[in-house]
Amino acid sequence: MTDTAPVRWGILATGKIADTFATDLALVPGHELAAVGSRRPDAAREFADRHGARAAHGSYEELVADPAVDVVYVATPHGRHLEDVRLCFAAGKHVLCEKALTMNADDSATLVAEARDQGLFFAEAMWMRTNPNIRELARLAAEGACGEVLQVRAELGFAGRTASARLWDPALGASALLDVGIYPLTFAHLLLGEPTTIAAAGVLSERGIDVSGGATLTYASGAVATIAWTQVAQGDSRAVVAGPDGRLEVLPRFHEASGFTLVQGDRAETTELPLTGRGYAHEIEEVGACLRAGRTESALLPLDETVSIQQQMDEILSQLGVAAR
Repeated sequence: MTDTAPVRWGILATGKIADTFATDLALVPGHELAAVGSRRPDAAREFADRHGARAAHGSYEELVADPAVDVVYVATPHGRHLEDVRLCFAAGKHVLCEKALTMNADDSATLVAEARDQGLFFAEAMWMRTNPNIRELARLAAEGACGEVLQVRAELGFAGRTASARLWDPALGASALLDVGIYPLTFAHLLLGEPTTIAAAGVLSERGIDVSGGATLTYASGAVATIAWTQVAQGDSRAVVAGPDGRLEVLPRFHEASGFTLVQGDRAETTELPLTGRGYAHEIEEVGACLRAGRTESALLPLDETVSIQQQMDEILSQLGVAAR
């Protein structure tokens, strides 16, 4: 792929997240929406007309076979990701897959191995990692702005009782941890790395999915992270990174941070780096940079960390009593 040729995207599925992604895609120079695929031809055509896609395909198989598509954004519920990503790989397509990557760490590791075997670009669409404010916060923390980081707190919640069925149907991969808790867990991993212990508790629905939970994670450094997530309550959705010399505070909602404040004693300094669109544009830029450089993995969206975080989610779900899927 040359520096001048546009990165040609295909979007697999036409739900809400796909709509947001396509809207941000239009804001990124050097990228274009080549095609969209849906199992309902009318949905594909409506989406294509709304977002200016060149082609609308009435099946996922037709989408991945389109020679005008360089990379596919997989926007289906995570219960389908294993099947849909493999379909893309079989057609030789690079993939950015919405989070959570799969339903469990074994399936995620399988997809990572297949991508590496085939020499295809692959990443989980953890757009928070590419947010300029989150990246700058992580840089400051790593450089000792707070001293050694010894505490991380992050919480994310919303009330989704009237939301789509995918949040409540086990067959669609419903899980508040996989959908919401993945953000505070990833945030903790970004700041502190691999935990040594995890202690979790939560509440399950009548159908056996986790709807609220929390976990305490400890680290070899002596640091502690406390995280919480819910899909049944309006949480404050804040995050704090702290050490002996100060703290970094991220206002709600932390996973789409528009800024943060460094507090050191009586001094407070706020940083607000601009976001493009909703923030999905920055992961789109990162994928494009990797493809143009011939890289099959992103340093901002590292596959090994994606699998590690999935392993942590497996452990948390096991402690909550959620049946393995």
